[in-house]
Amino acid sequence: MSEIWKDAIKSNAWPFVEAKKILDSLNGKIPEKGYVLFETGYGPSGLPHIGTFGENARMVMVQKAFEQLSDIPTKLICFSDDMDGLRKVPSNIPNPEMVAQYMDMPLTSIPDTFGECESYGHYMNAKLRSFLDKFGFEYEFYSSTNCYKAGMFDEMLIMVLEKYDEIMELMLPTFREERKATYSPFMPICPNTGKVLQVPIEKWDAKAGTVTYKDKAGNYIEVPVTGGHCKLQWKPDFGMRWAALKVDYEMYGKDHLANARLYSEICRILGGKPPVQLCYELFLDENGEKISKSKGNSISIDDWLKYAPVESMALFMYQNPTRAKRLFFDVIPKNVDEYITFNQKYHLEEDMAKRFANPVYHIHHGNVPKIETFGITYSLLLNLTSVCNPSDKSVLWGFISKYEPKATPNTNPYLDHLAEFAIRYYNDFIKAHKSYLSPSEKHKVILQDILDMLSDIADQTEAEAIQKAIYDIGMKAGYENLRDYFKDLYQILLGQNEGPRLGTFIKLYGVQEMKKLVEGQL
Repeated sequence: MSEIWKDAIKSNAWPFVEAKKILDSLNGKIPEKGYVLFETGYGPSGLPHIGTFGENARMVMVQKAFEQLSDIPTKLICFSDDMDGLRKVPSNIPNPEMVAQYMDMPLTSIPDTFGECESYGHYMNAKLRSFLDKFGFEYEFYSSTNCYKAGMFDEMLIMVLEKYDEIMELMLPTFREERKATYSPFMPICPNTGKVLQVPIEKWDAKAGTVTYKDKAGNYIEVPVTGGHCKLQWKPDFGMRWAALKVDYEMYGKDHLANARLYSEICRILGGKPPVQLCYELFLDENGEKISKSKGNSISIDDWLKYAPVESMALFMYQNPTRAKRLFFDVIPKNVDEYITFNQKYHLEEDMAKRFANPVYHIHHGNVPKIETFGITYSLLLNLTSVCNPSDKSVLWGFISKYEPKATPNTNPYLDHLAEFAIRYYNDFIKAHKSYLSPSEKHKVILQDILDMLSDIADQTEAEAIQKAIYDIGMKAGYENLRDYFKDLYQILLGQNEGPRLGTFIKLYGVQEMKKLVEGQL
């Protein structure tokens, strides 16, 4: 037993905690199928959003943690519920009125409104897969449509017929009276219209493998439950899938929590063993509402990557998965800077147990690149951009090179990308909202003191010494709360309510440039 294994098995990092649950559920033995199966789900009713990426990123973190604890083979599948009937037309797609004509049709039977794939469902699946492929996720893609039509679930669907009464006994108490009268776990696919029908089942025959329902004309229609002629309602479908595929680990959002008991019980009824499960909290938009694929009320994956490296997005996903978090553009700078801090701590740390506790270990699956930003953060670059309003990153590099002569765009590509991201973020989110505070007489005295201090210091003065000098000026000015003092300075000099540690900022921006900035407000 290696020391690294001992450190991993003792780790309280949540991916290791989850991995230990899986190992315990297996009693350390290889499953009969020969591998441990991790499953993520995707509902392709609307364009994939950042939460879809989050579930897959978190799942891989647990998978890799499990592989650190055990040599049992693993497999990850991404399962798309693309046979679901369309219940609502997303607001963020082209030609929504065309899609509206196909309500209740399986998503893979609706024409592609984007005009690129054989169906709407295929287009949405392709968008997800292209992203997962782009960022190196190793997975197998499963289509609900293909699984049903190819007969992969046939054995389980016959068993649902055999256990029909038991499943109904489980499900019916969860519905209101009017729904109880019409509910069945089976939804036939109409032979005439192709729609997914939510109709009462008049008769079921396990031996024949069929169900019978009445059409609108009152005719009895008998259809096989196999071969893609029926689909299960989503709650029984969840449990059936666990049993059919022998899933060992699944994550789902809090909106599934109330039904998790039903999924597990249906899995047991069908002879399966429910997987170890993690319920994660949902992301909220800027108004505190749940983000939604159909509403498109959040940051898209492409949006985040326009303003920040992918590692910062992965860090956001890693942090506190069981806590609800706002997901909007203003969270990006904080996550970039936290990633930089965690990366630096990881490479300074020799204790493997502490490395296992560092988010970057899980973000990079143990292969953590070393980045060097020379103490320059994303927030600092945003503030530098705010005062010099550059047209391109070469302007920022002029300041960076004076601050750290060893830094170049070629030798420090991460920092180079940050400079580019900072300009984009500033132009799109900060520039239009800048509002400068006109200095009062009291403020002018403070600004003159800062100007005098800057005139007296040597070029090699350290950032901390400059910071202390600015702090002392605020103390002398009689502020009860120095937070208000710095807020005033940020509003006067930067046109913002928040800002950087001024000592570090002045070192990056340059003493002479800072003097000009202060003089401009006097």
